[in-house]
Amino acid sequence: VWAIGTGLTASPEDAQAMHAALREAWPGSDGQALRILYGGSMNPGNADALLAQPDIDGGLIGGASLKAGQFAEIIHSLR
Repeated sequence: VWAIGTGLTASPEDAQAMHAALREAWPGSDGQALRILYGGSMNPGNADALLAQPDIDGGLIGGASLKAGQFAEIIHSLR
């Protein structure tokens, strides 16, 4: 449902739940060394909320990476 190109983004809570499940299920590791990126459409409107989640370590930026102002807004979300 939340595949890149659909225009649909998971809620921060749904994304967090999936990232936490992946981290917990990772074999042979405590999961903390694993870096998990959100693979949906991260943009200035959702980056703050997604990057605030404890198990989301970063994100894949689509069309927003082509627009300097939008990309800068996402970068500022990392603070």
